[in-house]
Amino acid sequence: MGKLEGKVAFITGAARGQGRAHAVRLAEEGADIVAVDVCRQFDSVGYAMATRDDLDETARLVKDLGRGVVTSEVDVRDAAALAEALESGMAELGQVSVVIANAGVGPGGMVADDQQWDDIVGVNLKGVFNTGRVVIPSMIEAGLGGSIILTSSTGGLIGSPTNNAGMLGYTAAKHGVIGLMRSWANYLAPHRIRVNSIAPTTVRTPMANNGDVSLIVQHAPELENALTNALPVEAVEAIDIANAAAWLASDEARYVTGTVVPVDAGNINRR
Repeated sequence: MGKLEGKVAFITGAARGQGRAHAVRLAEEGADIVAVDVCRQFDSVGYAMATRDDLDETARLVKDLGRGVVTSEVDVRDAAALAEALESGMAELGQVSVVIANAGVGPGGMVADDQQWDDIVGVNLKGVFNTGRVVIPSMIEAGLGGSIILTSSTGGLIGSPTNNAGMLGYTAAKHGVIGLMRSWANYLAPHRIRVNSIAPTTVRTPMANNGDVSLIVQHAPELENALTNALPVEAVEAIDIANAAAWLASDEARYVTGTVVPVDAGNINRR
């Protein structure tokens, strides 16, 4: 029996990368999955974003593990659509008690404009806020406790040494995620709902050019040192983040709340 047997997890940005890794890892531990992703391209994003086929592949991987899964195409900036997807998932799978607010976009190597700032802050901060506000009321009402995990970044713990608007928006949003986490942790503690954040370094996913940060450094060379880890790896793997999330979601972390867990290969410590 897995450590999340009988749980239902709501995961945003689940079509690929870290989100897919979360869905599969939690399913391995026995959880059923409500998986959402926007599944379309934003003009302000310089890398190819996930597709419906990617989300379907996540669903297939979860089903192959014998777990239930419900998927929806949703922009996390749209709270009404997000709430509808959540309700649809819970109608089939049951009450959600694990949440991973993972959906995010990055500036990549593009030169930033106002639209990129709006999209990055909108998805990475407002999207996390929307995820919490649509799921928290039902979690409180159910009285089952639970775990909410917000994806931040090493960029949410330290300042970015650049004046590029896209990177500044990313850094500001990821700092904001940690503020949300700390506030919700206090608010939800009486309901036995724990709230934590994970702060990854560069993760080998399409959003981060599969771990090759040269494109970012090409446009913003001042970031090269900030993207270097203490351990001799350029990037960590999505499963490394998912392993941390599976622990935070489980009773093994039953008294862990209001904290940031860096999975960063020593990136923060070396600065």
